Amino acid sequence: MTLTQDAVDDFRAAIIKNYKERARVFPWRKTHDAYKILVSEMMLQQTQTLRVVPKYEAWIEAFPDAPSLASAPFSDVLAYWNGLGYNRRAKYLQEACREVCASYGGKFPRERKLLESLPGIGPYTAGAVAAFAFNKAEVFIETNIRSVFIFFFFGNTNEKVSDAEILPLVELTLDKTNVREWYYALMDYGAELKKRVQNPSQKSAHYVRQSPFRGSLREARGAIVRQLTEKKSATLSEIARSERISLSRLEKAALRLLEERFVCETKGVYRVRED
Repeated sequence: MTLTQDAVDDFRAAIIKNYKERARVFPWRKTHDAYKILVSEMMLQQTQTLRVVPKYEAWIEAFPDAPSLASAPFSDVLAYWNGLGYNRRAKYLQEACREVCASYGGKFPRERKLLESLPGIGPYTAGAVAAFAFNKAEVFIETNIRSVFIFFFFGNTNEKVSDAEILPLVELTLDKTNVREWYYALMDYGAELKKRVQNPSQKSAHYVRQSPFRGSLREARGAIVRQLTEKKSATLSEIARSERISLSRLEKAALRLLEERFVCETKGVYRVRED
């Protein structure tokens, strides 16, 4: 798809107008600190924004920079992450900070490729940190951005839209003079869209409806981690009674956690693994 300059200008004007009228305010938008922006990006993955805000604020108070997180006991890290789900994000975040301290003196690199080489940081997160921390004109896409471009440029198609089709448009329309504000404006427009129309991202070739949480292994994993961060140690039978989750489901979840080195087990007693 090609766009005329008039089409690009009209698109930018619509996005900025909405931003000026409805810009959302979040604590991570008030900083250019790469560590704090990375924390927000990792927390925001698959978690609603309003749930993230208090968790983010408590996290930054406990672990204000990369060295403080890198040196923290993992059980403390999980305790502050508790409630956000997908606990491996906390593990990756701490591992990334340890790598930053070991290789870059505790300061995050500015180059996207170097950011992407850190544990658990993929193309989107690396691009977002480079843009929001260093105002670098990187091209990336996430759910709200995807919704905006599908809504504006693929509204009349019945075909599934791939990110490969969207990314050239993201690059073409990128405001390279104020990258941070432009991406914030795109994200806010996408969030606003979901209140007004059916989620445009459902037309994405990459759209996957999240499976129910209740009764899932995710629920069982979360229960184990929550109990171990609160009580320091417990058997699966004790967790089953406290959480009212079947022992068989907890056993499957515990096996995964052992394989991923989140927990350790001695004679049936489980603890958060610290090494």
